[in-house]
Amino acid sequence: MIISRDSLMSLEAYHKARPEMRKQIIEHKKIRTVHLGNHISLLFEDELTLRYQVQEMLRIEKIFEDEGIQSELDAYNPLCPEGSNFKATMLIEYGNVAERRVALSKLIGVEDRLFIQVEGQPRVYAIADEDLERETEEKTSAVHFVRFELTPDMKSALKNGAQMMVGCDHPNYPAHVEELPSDTLSALLKDLS
Repeated sequence: MIISRDSLMSLEAYHKARPEMRKQIIEHKKIRTVHLGNHISLLFEDELTLRYQVQEMLRIEKIFEDEGIQSELDAYNPLCPEGSNFKATMLIEYGNVAERRVALSKLIGVEDRLFIQVEGQPRVYAIADEDLERETEEKTSAVHFVRFELTPDMKSALKNGAQMMVGCDHPNYPAHVEELPSDTLSALLKDLS
């Protein structure tokens, strides 16, 4: 599932369609977002969420040349699920700047402690930030990109009605969602081929 050049609108067409697309994407993202506690959320990306991001980048940067468009596609296409995995943008959110600074220093490595667990199967830990390192010895980043690779048995179990847990077992941020809402699970199943 990659974003094709043909699926993108011209800047003019996107400008006209944007208000309605924005409403649609907000609802789509709500279904595909899992909140772990009060401060971490995972947006499970798909072709639609990423195509919207590309369109927004093209609009903001006023990119209309083929080379620039291809550059955006090259940046976002690796974040599309490939049929055997889920890919997500992880956000660590604290409203207070001082609180966020302290939290990010205590959450080093949190992106590696995210997991999914298909009912009856072992946990699958996230493979994080494959494009570039996003943490230092002093703090982690507020944004990470993660991939969860599923086995054929896990995919089969999900397609046959198994539930899936999403969690984090970092010592400074233990949190999990035992069962995903049915609309979220249904949306994620569409990422699997």
